[in-house]
Amino acid sequence: MEKEAKITSKGQITVPLAIRRVLGVHPGDLLLFESDEDGVRVRPVRSESRFAKYRRIGNGRIGSGRKAIQRWGREMRGR
Repeated sequence: MEKEAKITSKGQITVPLAIRRVLGVHPGDLLLFESDEDGVRVRPVRSESRFAKYRRIGNGRIGSGRKAIQRWGREMRGR
């Protein structure tokens, strides 16, 4: 995939939507630029799982995992 971006006078670029989707980045995420003899690579900086911020939210009565969620769903339907 090839996309173009124009550099502003401040040295900023807008990363095209298709590239942001491929990289899985969102506003506030960091990008790492790595250069070598072949060129420059861009990759997202990941210090933890993208889903780590969602852990331990929601209903504390539901256990983790698919079976616990299915059991909770059956209990809710039975009420």
